[in-house]
Amino acid sequence: MKTSNRTNPFIILFFILFSAASLLPFWLILMVSLTGQNALVKFGYSFWPKEFDLAAYRFLWHDAEPILRAYGVSIFVTVIGTVVSLFVTSALAYTLSRNDFPFRGALSFYVLFTMLFGGGLLPWYLVYTKFLHLNDSLLALIIPGLLGGFNVFIMRTYFTTSIPPSLVDSAQIDGASEYRTYFSIVLPLSLPVLATIGLFVIVAYWNDWFTSLVFISNDKLYNLQYFLYNTLMNAQYLQAIASKAHIDSASDRILPMEQLQMAMAMIAVLPVAMVFPFLQKYFVKGLTVGAVKG
Repeated sequence: MKTSNRTNPFIILFFILFSAASLLPFWLILMVSLTGQNALVKFGYSFWPKEFDLAAYRFLWHDAEPILRAYGVSIFVTVIGTVVSLFVTSALAYTLSRNDFPFRGALSFYVLFTMLFGGGLLPWYLVYTKFLHLNDSLLALIIPGLLGGFNVFIMRTYFTTSIPPSLVDSAQIDGASEYRTYFSIVLPLSLPVLATIGLFVIVAYWNDWFTSLVFISNDKLYNLQYFLYNTLMNAQYLQAIASKAHIDSASDRILPMEQLQMAMAMIAVLPVAMVFPFLQKYFVKGLTVGAVKG
């Protein structure tokens, strides 16, 4: 009996509707950022503005130079941090995947223990400021996110299950060193897991604002998330002062807070949304690392 290879149209329709539902929140954020404050107060949120207004973007445009500088800091930290993090994580995971490594068990316990338990905020702060003297430097934004224990174990599982040990053994029989094996064989075969972990690291670096809050006092080194956080806090402060001073709500001096929040969300999310499509084909494969095949 022949079986049909045609996909059920209801499954296709379901995924189309599911994809549209996933995009609706982003569309709503964009429309709210373009809706006038009076229309928001009167009609609430809607998927199409009752009244177009670019007040929030004009407010942010006045801070265009510091925003672009914060963008530059975030892009630099994210790119450098992701590249170095992938190298450190993959090197450690490859070491743990080798059964002939003599300290494999102790190193695995060390990674697992530090993943589950931390020293706390104060020791963390003292190490970076008093011993390493990294406060008010870009290294303070890069180093804390370099290594994640969960990412190490995901990558180790990939190396163990997806790269045949015979391939590594044959390379070493042919005279390849550990470094040559790692760079010429292991890494080129690990693009799916590298893309998956890379996307996790990119999102973590891009969305990080707490590290800037702790270690950065120079406003020229603020990353985008912390800069937008400061902008929002200052705007709320100015609005509170204006309200106490009984300034007319129709005045231009009242800041469009709802619009401002959504405009800042759009500015912050766009770069990551643009990166994801390029990693998608590797991301889906990388998510199945260690899965049981039927």
